[in-house]
Amino acid sequence: MVRVPLLMGLYTFSLLGSFWLSYLIRFDFNIELQYKPAMMLGFAWIIPLKLLVLILLGQFSGWPGYFSIPDLRGHFTALAASSFIIYVVRFATGTAFAPPRGIILLDFLLSFMMLTAMRLALRIIREKYFSPQNAPARQAKRIGIIGAGDVGASLAKELDVRRGLGLEPAAFFDDNKDKWGSRVYNIPVVGPPEYILQRKDSLHLEQLVIAMPSAPVKRIREVLKILQQAHLPYYTVPSPDQLATGKVKVSRLRSVEIQDLLNREPVQLDSETIGKILKDRPVMVTGAGGSIGSELCRQIAAFNPKRLLLVEQCEVQIFKIEQELIGLGYGGTIVPLVADLLDLTRMRIIFERYRPEVIFHAAAHKHVPMMEMQPTEAIKNNTLGTFHLARLAQEFNADRLVMISTDKAINPTSVMGVSKRLAEIAVQALYAGQPEKTKFMAVRFGNVLGSSGSVVPIFENQIAAGGPVKVTHPEVTRYFMTIPEAVGLVLQSGAQGVGGEIFILDMGNPVKIVDLARQLIELHSLKPDVDIEIEFVGLRPGEKLFEELSHRAENIQPTNHPKILRLVATPPSLASVVQELNALSDQMHSLEPNQLKQRIKQIVPEYQPFIP
Repeated sequence: MVRVPLLMGLYTFSLLGSFWLSYLIRFDFNIELQYKPAMMLGFAWIIPLKLLVLILLGQFSGWPGYFSIPDLRGHFTALAASSFIIYVVRFATGTAFAPPRGIILLDFLLSFMMLTAMRLALRIIREKYFSPQNAPARQAKRIGIIGAGDVGASLAKELDVRRGLGLEPAAFFDDNKDKWGSRVYNIPVVGPPEYILQRKDSLHLEQLVIAMPSAPVKRIREVLKILQQAHLPYYTVPSPDQLATGKVKVSRLRSVEIQDLLNREPVQLDSETIGKILKDRPVMVTGAGGSIGSELCRQIAAFNPKRLLLVEQCEVQIFKIEQELIGLGYGGTIVPLVADLLDLTRMRIIFERYRPEVIFHAAAHKHVPMMEMQPTEAIKNNTLGTFHLARLAQEFNADRLVMISTDKAINPTSVMGVSKRLAEIAVQALYAGQPEKTKFMAVRFGNVLGSSGSVVPIFENQIAAGGPVKVTHPEVTRYFMTIPEAVGLVLQSGAQGVGGEIFILDMGNPVKIVDLARQLIELHSLKPDVDIEIEFVGLRPGEKLFEELSHRAENIQPTNHPKILRLVATPPSLASVVQELNALSDQMHSLEPNQLKQRIKQIVPEYQPFIP
């Protein structure tokens, strides 16, 4: 191991040089004879003293070519402590054993400067000549960075280090007039983003990067129109929540996505409260391979549960999330379990063996038109499956079960929505029947961007095929949020629930689906109704023009979190719910789809079924 001897030799040489230079400066480069013995004595004990203090403060544990602000602080502390000791020795013994006060101060300053310069030089050498990510500068594409704030500056700095990415920052564009004409990391800030169109050729720009993660959505849309007119490839930096985790670097550029154009602020979570219900406890996630279930697994794993049970019927999906979690370092925590919720024997064995204390129930059939054609499957899986899971949770004394519901359960017009509403009623009734046992709660939210059933991937495929993009109705609106945001709020709801609640997440403002389609087309640098046609095909069976937040029997109350509301309603008695569900289970296979819908309406009066 040559690292420590190498650093020791470099530090010794630097400290000797700074001590000698401090004498030269103090005596105008003509050291008087009477001070030379003290200088030689200082070489004998002051240099070892400084090295010892640097060792004690861990300044030789880092790699020579890596040097950052914490290392700088460590050097300053070690040299300041050494200088203090030297001054104490001088005060106690006089100048016979220690140099004059001016020398002590000069030596401190010069030592700090020389050690810092030496370490920075090693870092520069490593980054410029020994980093495997470096590439010849002539291969790099010249890019313009939109946003000269902290994120843009971090991007420029990282691209300078990671030259293997093949990107060379050539100019900044920023809305702040005070920055125009200045330089950030020696890169000029030439003006606002509007200057891109007139300066792209003179600056020889080949690519553009948006580095404004906190900019208003309106401004982002304006900038996108400019970039589309520039006819250059453009990308953006990771989202603020990704950057906040520290797992994603600012240089991990990605295409601009539709969620960047929705006015969704980053969610602030009470991690301490969530950690109390998850840390060191066995946690189960059903539907663990789905869009919501897999994100639940990612976020729950970070809270260090004792065991994370991944329950999923599809082995392909559970394999994907299992491998991802293993790659993230959670292989010793997770237990992948291929299981069908309706297989009561299999589910009982899982509960007996693993005794989950916290359950997040995300398994469900969610496709509205498909469930409309086969309502039996929706009721069997979404309603009866949830009811059986909840009864097992009670039987095995689970602490809480959080059911993932939907805004389509409010005044439902679809079988999928009413199957979820029935599941809500069932878990509320179970809690009301035995409130001292498992805490049951449901969380309602609308559409999530990026999920397997989301309209966005459907539109993406239609755009890729050249159109048309098919929208059901020009006035249809939906609420949207991102998957990480929805899951974070689900965890927050589960942590603050006391039992029997239905929580609803703040979905922001509803979005017109036709506007969403237009924005997606524009993100592909195409023009709606010119390059890609938008076709209106009519509402599908069970669909609404707009989704609602609550129905009339529910009272909305605030919670401790600004983006979570609590819905209060009195459920039917447990005995009546059990009777109705048992009767429905017995009858549903003998009824035609329309008859089954009418039968469900007898249980959920606000249900307005689609009867062709």
